[in-house]
Amino acid sequence: MPRPGKSTPDTAQAEQQAVQTPRSNMFAARGIKTSGDFAGMMSALMSDVLEGRVTPQVSNAVVNSGGKLLKMIELQFKYGKPSADGQQKELRLIPVND
Repeated sequence: MPRPGKSTPDTAQAEQQAVQTPRSNMFAARGIKTSGDFAGMMSALMSDVLEGRVTPQVSNAVVNSGGKLLKMIELQFKYGKPSADGQQKELRLIPVND
């Protein structure tokens, strides 16, 4: 039986894995649907990089993808046409044969 204050191998491994799990994974799993989601993801990613939970290469790939996502939103806002429900603009990248 382990002594109080001492970690068993299973507990120590679980604690180490919890410490190394990037915080940004939570945002990624839920998906980026709002500007708040995007800001939270980027903030968590910055913390993950500084704490060594994510490599700079992975961070670079995520930031580049985020930039492309923001560009799509900009194009949708600028050139999109109202959707059938009128709630949001829809950007069609290719012509649709109706």
